[in-house]
Amino acid sequence: MTEESAQTLMPQVVEWNLVNEDGVMKLRKSWTVKTFTKGLEFFRIVGVLAENEGHHPDLHLVGWNNVVIEIWTHAIGGLTENDFILAAKIDKLNLNELLRRKPSN
Repeated sequence: MTEESAQTLMPQVVEWNLVNEDGVMKLRKSWTVKTFTKGLEFFRIVGVLAENEGHHPDLHLVGWNNVVIEIWTHAIGGLTENDFILAAKIDKLNLNELLRRKPSN
């Protein structure tokens, strides 16, 4: 998929970032979870979805409470429409109880 094609699909996954890492386009999104164990639970929930979809994103727990997911199709070394579908499905998961709330203004 070209970067131009990917840009046309980005409105479907508005909170995700399109990144180019050493020539490989990926979707990336970060969350802050309440605790280390909430991060592991976050990955368990995403992992069940990924396994059911047969499409496995890169999952990163950075520090003790920062969760990062990168989605790309390893077999082709870039993005496919299925990557956007998985990102949209991840966005629909009920993960709010695991996330740290942003302070209200």
